[in-house]
Amino acid sequence: MPHIHDKIDFTAEVFVVFGNKVLLRKHDKYGIWLSVGGHIELDEDPNQAAIREVKEEVGLDIKLYDTREYKEDSENFKELIAPVFLNRHRINDNHEHITLGYFGISRTDKFTNDSSETAEDLRWFTVEELISDQYEIKDSVKFYAVKAIELLGQ
Repeated sequence: MPHIHDKIDFTAEVFVVFGNKVLLRKHDKYGIWLSVGGHIELDEDPNQAAIREVKEEVGLDIKLYDTREYKEDSENFKELIAPVFLNRHRINDNHEHITLGYFGISRTDKFTNDSSETAEDLRWFTVEELISDQYEIKDSVKFYAVKAIELLGQ
């Protein structure tokens, strides 16, 4: 999706877990390993964006990790699943993202997407692979990927 604002956008990303592995994708534009995610569109909330982005990019149906103690979904009020983490980071000299980060669970490790948005490089990583020097993965991505496996892995 195009940027909503030229200076800053809100994004949602998901560290998807299946078994004892977490899904990372090599970003098409930047060539680095990241979780799955993208821009939050004007007509959706962050939970909807997180689920939609995973479906669009890799074809997986996921369930977001949910810590809500109170749940209400009515015409005028909806309690959202809180992100596991929240950060602000620079994309380039003129643009930043505020990212709402989630953990999610998939019932399969098979990608079923025919969308043109499918990332070229997708990989399920074990904790051992994440912490090894075999792959160039940013420290923040490693940290949250390992935490997702620790919390949701089987």
